[in-house]
Amino acid sequence: MSVSEQPQDAPGAQAAPAPAAPAGPALPAPAAEIATGYAFADEALELGALLWDGVCHPDAPVRIPLSVLNRHGLVAGATGTGKTKTLQLIAEQLSAHGVPVFLADIKGDVSGVSAPGEDGEKIRERAAQVGQTWEAKGFPCEFYGLGGTGPGIPVRATVTGFGPVLLSKVLQLNRTQEQSLGLIFHYADSKGLELVDLKDLRAVVAFLVSDTGKAELKGIGGLSTVTAGVILRALTAFEQQGAGGFFGEPEFDTSEFLRTAADGRGIVSVLELPAVRDRPRLFSTFLMWMLADLFHDLPEVGDLEKPKLVFFFDEAHLLFDGASKAFLESITQTVRLIRSKGIGVFFVTQTPKDVPSDVLAQLGNRVQHALRAFTPDDAKALRATVRTFPKSPYDLEEVLTGLGTGEAVVTVLSDRGAPTPVAATRLRAPESLMAPIDAAALDAAVKDSPLHGRYAEAVDRESAYERLTAEQRAAETAALEAAAQEADKEADKEADKDAAQEAAEARKGARAPREKEEPSLAEQVVGSGIFTSLARSIGTQLGREISRSLFGTARRRR
Repeated sequence: MSVSEQPQDAPGAQAAPAPAAPAGPALPAPAAEIATGYAFADEALELGALLWDGVCHPDAPVRIPLSVLNRHGLVAGATGTGKTKTLQLIAEQLSAHGVPVFLADIKGDVSGVSAPGEDGEKIRERAAQVGQTWEAKGFPCEFYGLGGTGPGIPVRATVTGFGPVLLSKVLQLNRTQEQSLGLIFHYADSKGLELVDLKDLRAVVAFLVSDTGKAELKGIGGLSTVTAGVILRALTAFEQQGAGGFFGEPEFDTSEFLRTAADGRGIVSVLELPAVRDRPRLFSTFLMWMLADLFHDLPEVGDLEKPKLVFFFDEAHLLFDGASKAFLESITQTVRLIRSKGIGVFFVTQTPKDVPSDVLAQLGNRVQHALRAFTPDDAKALRATVRTFPKSPYDLEEVLTGLGTGEAVVTVLSDRGAPTPVAATRLRAPESLMAPIDAAALDAAVKDSPLHGRYAEAVDRESAYERLTAEQRAAETAALEAAAQEADKEADKEADKDAAQEAAEARKGARAPREKEEPSLAEQVVGSGIFTSLARSIGTQLGREISRSLFGTARRRR
């Protein structure tokens, strides 16, 4: 099985006998007006219950209409305030409504969404407070890993598929270097040189600054040796960080994220990232590649009753740190247009100011957990966050600093597309396990997946590196053959001359003895430095190919 599903009568999966929700106190007029704003007629996700003056009102639910989840959203808050559990709560409800979900698991604690939760006193208490009938449930999951690093089905991209813009972001290139990288990609595309992995790109860069390749880009600006050196050094450093395995084949088909399980529930795709969380720029850029790939391939569908996929973009600030203007414009355009493809995107970060204003303006659904104001910078961020919310009867600065774990300030789009009133909310408890599943269960889920056989084994077929290496070898062989042919011609001429001289001497009846025979031209060529150098070069390359084949590091698909 590709998912971790538990039958409802499995041990630990029984519904918790939560006490009936007590009738809450009468709502004050401002709170009643807020509650009215969340009384949707259409299907909606249940977030929790309204908080007013520190009192939780279970008869005033706070909800998000399913039809507006393609209008994107933001989940923000300080570390430890419950953002991850909010993602889990939303993900499992989306799955139950048949909507696939993508989650990035940065810390390794989201895998529990595949297993039923554990009943307990705190769970029952929270369920009673918010009017929730809590039942332990697991949800269908697939687990992925970047390039096979850590647990999960490997997600790889070809260098060509990743593109020069995203790669420039990962390599931290400046604007000039990014433009040069774009030129390199353009040349490779025009010549049919497939850039599958990083060695392909390195081979093309080295070729374009070689004596043979310099002329290739002369008409369109050329590639300076200095810029090529910067790119090659960045690629080398990138590979030394272990990133080489993220690029290659088989390239992952992001449409796999759109699948549903046999019972109609949406599959929750969990990208396991603990093994690469020390390379945040890499995984944030890879998340952007996934989103861009979905945008490129999906048709326009407009507004749907429910989205095709909801994509949670964790540690979002890492994507925007140091981003060029062109890069930010690309992100903004992707976020703005992907809504009509039926995809909803939730950015997850600590404060709204981590997200550029042009992107933030596209995020209609907001779940803001507590913020801290321990320093002047914290206080400034708090005031900036408050200004991003609609006018509210709450004192938001006070509320945001006083929220407890599992509480948040919420505003979403209504089923009419208008913003709902700001609502302080005590959130529901997830029904799946709020902890990681054990490593053995995770490994079993990965190996049982039907996608494992499709993506697990990397493939290294002929691409730019092999083609350029073969052309170089062919050029050297041709030069060697030309030199040998020239030597043969000179040797034939010398032989004819010697034969004529010997015939003349024979006719005279005498032949002068030679003191020492001079080497023939052929012998001179074979013994020359250039001949030796060419032979050594070809021998070395052949030896290298054999060595790579013997050690299995350069498998080729014929």
